[in-house]
Amino acid sequence: MKRSLGPRALLYPAPVVVVGSYDPAGRPNAMTAAWAGVACSQPPCVAVSIRPARHSHRSILERGAFTLNLASQVRVREVDYLGTVSGAEEDKFAASGLTPLPAGCVDAPYVAEFPVALACLLRHSLDLGVHTMFVGEVIDVLADDEVLGPAGLPDISLLRPLLYSPGQGAYYGVGPRLADAFSVGRGAGGR
Repeated sequence: MKRSLGPRALLYPAPVVVVGSYDPAGRPNAMTAAWAGVACSQPPCVAVSIRPARHSHRSILERGAFTLNLASQVRVREVDYLGTVSGAEEDKFAASGLTPLPAGCVDAPYVAEFPVALACLLRHSLDLGVHTMFVGEVIDVLADDEVLGPAGLPDISLLRPLLYSPGQGAYYGVGPRLADAFSVGRGAGGR
């Protein structure tokens, strides 16, 4: 029998993303978020939820753009740092040794050292409570060759992205490949 844990956002795992934006003064900023995911496949859209008190919140609304950056596990320290200080008080790029580069197709920076960046135009913002959900249309995906698989798309085993466990407050890595989607369940008859 299952035990009731009450209403909580315990969806496992949560992808760890770093949100890139330019603040109102034009300074590049990056913040770590784990409330993110795919919102639509056509047009390609992603969503990230951010508290209004965060420095990035106002920046995204004013600039109408952001990037979602995916870091590899080797960058866990930098990713965690980006989520522990405010860009209003500190130049996080200078302090972390990371490099902001203009995404080009949107008014937002991406993190050069992180292997994948989704450049997004803000399409919707929705106040949900303590967070605002920002839905961005993906205008371009920028990826390092080292994480691309044979099909020319990011390969999760090469990217080795970070995952977040909301109930434990901990980062994890991706496990081994289990099966091919849309085929392993065929013929299982619902078992």
